[in-house]
Amino acid sequence: MAAKTSSSPLVLAAILLISSTATTHAFNITSLLEGFPEFSSFNGYLTQTELFRQINHRKTITVLTVDNDAIGAISGRPLDAIRRIMSNHVILDYYDQIKLEGIKRRSIIVTTMFQATGIAQQMQGFLNVSKTTDGSIYFGSAMKGATQDSKLVKYVTAQPFDISILQISSPIIAPGIDVINPDLVRPPPPPPKKSPAGSKSPAEAPVADAPVAEDPFVAPVADSPAADAPAEYSPEPVAADTVTPSSSARASLSIGVAAVMGLIMSSFAA
Repeated sequence: MAAKTSSSPLVLAAILLISSTATTHAFNITSLLEGFPEFSSFNGYLTQTELFRQINHRKTITVLTVDNDAIGAISGRPLDAIRRIMSNHVILDYYDQIKLEGIKRRSIIVTTMFQATGIAQQMQGFLNVSKTTDGSIYFGSAMKGATQDSKLVKYVTAQPFDISILQISSPIIAPGIDVINPDLVRPPPPPPKKSPAGSKSPAEAPVADAPVAEDPFVAPVADSPAADAPAEYSPEPVAADTVTPSSSARASLSIGVAAVMGLIMSSFAA
């Protein structure tokens, strides 16, 4: 029993530590911006687009906000386009004054919430953060040819290492981000039309065998005794005194004709 009594304060302390840790990681972006009326229009768009829900579920982010005078650059657009533009103002990392001033390179590329949507094209979901020689910091789209003229105005508020809110001079509109991707909303192709019963479509009709035309460039081959012989075949010459069966038959016929003529002439002489 004594062991259980001594361990109960430790258990209570552990529960309080876990509870306090969970509380420090929780934030509400709309509640944080409510204390700054100059950002009421930006805060209103977070509510209308319901982007605040995704922001509040993140653990480490930086929100780039613009005041009511500068928000006019995105006003009047479709709500889904405003949502895409606004999500490109949420960096998926923590940047406060100390971290930004400690950037060693001239520029860095950071990832935004729009990149996490999966519909960003090329570099639309990335921002370029650059620092000039006088220490000024500028934000702009990482798309090729995009302007880098949105200047850091001030550090608004922060919950260290969880959320940081920075004011910039103008909205960042990546090229093509406010245009709906036609590949994502293209309707499916219509079903093929059915042919009347008993009829065949042109694609199903049988194709007649076309007559095979003789090639005019192929000369006919004459029949010859050696046509079937191998290529290296060459007939042997026949000797002059050799009598073939055909020449013997012709000689016998000539002798017979001469004998008949002799009998006829002798009968006339008698």
